[in-house]
Amino acid sequence: MASAHPVLLVATRKGAWLLHGDTGRQHWRLDGPHFLGQIINHLVLDPRNGRTLLAAVSTGHLGPTLFRSADLGASWQEAARPPAFATTADGSGRSVKHTFWLEPGPASEPEVWYAGTSPQGLFRSADGGDTWAPFSCLNDDPTFREWMGTEQDGTPDGPKLHSIQIDPRDPQHLYIAMSGGGVHESTDGGRSFTPLLDGLAVVEGFDRNTPTFHDPHCVRLCPTLPDRLYQQNHCGIYRLDRPATTWQRIGDNMPAEVGDIGFPLVLHPRDPDTLWVFPMNGDTVWPRTSPDGKPAAYRSRNGGASWQRQDHGLPAEQAWWTVKRQAMCADTEATLGLYVGTTSGELWASRDEGDSWQCLARHLPEIYALSIGYPQT
Repeated sequence: MASAHPVLLVATRKGAWLLHGDTGRQHWRLDGPHFLGQIINHLVLDPRNGRTLLAAVSTGHLGPTLFRSADLGASWQEAARPPAFATTADGSGRSVKHTFWLEPGPASEPEVWYAGTSPQGLFRSADGGDTWAPFSCLNDDPTFREWMGTEQDGTPDGPKLHSIQIDPRDPQHLYIAMSGGGVHESTDGGRSFTPLLDGLAVVEGFDRNTPTFHDPHCVRLCPTLPDRLYQQNHCGIYRLDRPATTWQRIGDNMPAEVGDIGFPLVLHPRDPDTLWVFPMNGDTVWPRTSPDGKPAAYRSRNGGASWQRQDHGLPAEQAWWTVKRQAMCADTEATLGLYVGTTSGELWASRDEGDSWQCLARHLPEIYALSIGYPQT
């Protein structure tokens, strides 16, 4: 179990903050802002060394880039070559609008990182995040490009590649998700990808056999049971147990008045049957608020067969925020801690696996992503 002091990494619309906690997670010290006024889409501490911080930054006048820190944000260095699509002779190629997802490689590859971008692109670094190159076939493959749709399609802040999941048993085996474009699997280190769409619903009136119309919000692979994946989708909550290829809609077991639409999904690091979601209003107009203004996490301890509402300490009414797909995370303590960042700039924490919640910070900018790490000296 983790015994070091945790640090909660908060990426927001207007900068980044670090919350340093004590070993009991009772007291937290807010450090920041870093990159004030700049969009931070993801901020991650390398779990393999406990030292390297990577930040996906959109700087406005300079465009999208990455920054690295080896001293927990005391100093930052810009990546020498951030993710960028291959150039074309006539200059008609795509441009990265922002890096959306950062994923450390496996422990066997301590300098490897992966990145997903908007519009959809997959990139890899082999030197700790300093230089990046396009990875795999899909960035410019005509079929995948068709599935990606246009840059006007997808989510309000642009289409994106996310949820890069690497099988801890085999670094050649990985999954990615595209909004839009669906979930895809590679077993040959990215040389080819195969869609995994069976069983998934799409918005009424569209063809579920066409990857373009699939919008996975968040896909997670169980650390201790890597043949199991969970997905929070635009059209529900799903589970996939390999070698099967058909997703099962476990969100049908959620309370009907709440539904199973949302963005984030968090797995227990040791129990593959335990997971959390944070539903939002899934009405046809998609207001992107908590249902009825009453936010709550929902936990399942049996792989999605049943769900328990967890709202003790959260606002009981008139709280119209929601939680983005990267803005919920868990630590690795014996009694798990959960952390939620809201679109209204509040940061909520639970030290008892969601049974009760307390507010750690208010009045931050809109929170885009949360992650937690344990720094090593």
